[in-house]
Amino acid sequence: MVTAARTVVRLSGCKPAHARVLSRQNTVWVFGLPASLACLVFARPDGNVPAAVTTAVVGILVGSESDRERMQPALEELDKRGIAYEFSVRSAHRRPDEVADYCRSARDRGLKVLICGAGLSAALPGVAAAHSELPVIGVPLRSSLSVLDGLDALLAITQMPPGVPVAAVGVDNAKNAAVLAARILGV
Repeated sequence: MVTAARTVVRLSGCKPAHARVLSRQNTVWVFGLPASLACLVFARPDGNVPAAVTTAVVGILVGSESDRERMQPALEELDKRGIAYEFSVRSAHRRPDEVADYCRSARDRGLKVLICGAGLSAALPGVAAAHSELPVIGVPLRSSLSVLDGLDALLAITQMPPGVPVAAVGVDNAKNAAVLAARILGV
C-alpha cells in the first residue's frame, strides 16, 4: 500500500508489511520489497497516481478519514479477491473540485468502478456519478449525527435523478460493495 498525498494505492502483489514508504516531494519510493515486487510510484501534486504505474481498477472514495474503518470490509474483500484498488479521502462538501477532478480522471487512470462511502446527506456517490461514466456503488454509512441511523444516507444514495445512476448496498455494508464491484468487473 502506498500513500500519495491523501490517496492510498494498493499495489498488486505488495503486502503493507513488506514495504517501507519514504516520500520525497511528489515521488513515493517503496523499499523493502522482494526484488520481483520492487516498485517506484510517481504521485502527481493533486494526489493522483498515473495509470502507467498502478494496476488499480477500483477507486474507493470517502468524505472523511473517520469513514475508513467502516469501509475496511471492502478493502479486505478486494484484497481477498486480488483486485487492486486505490483509497482516497475527498469531501463532496468541503472540496468538491477535488472530487470532480478525481472522478473525471478515473477512467484515464485505469479505474473501472467507483465505490463511495457516505453518511448523512450522502452526496459523494451522486457527485462521483455526475462526473464519471464509470459505474458508481454507494455505501450508506451510519453517523452519530444522524437521527435516522443511516437511513438518510440510504435514501439520498438511491434517489438520484434520471441519467445519474448510483447502485446502493445496505447501510454499513462495504463488503457487498466490493462483491458487486467484482461482479461488475467479471472477476
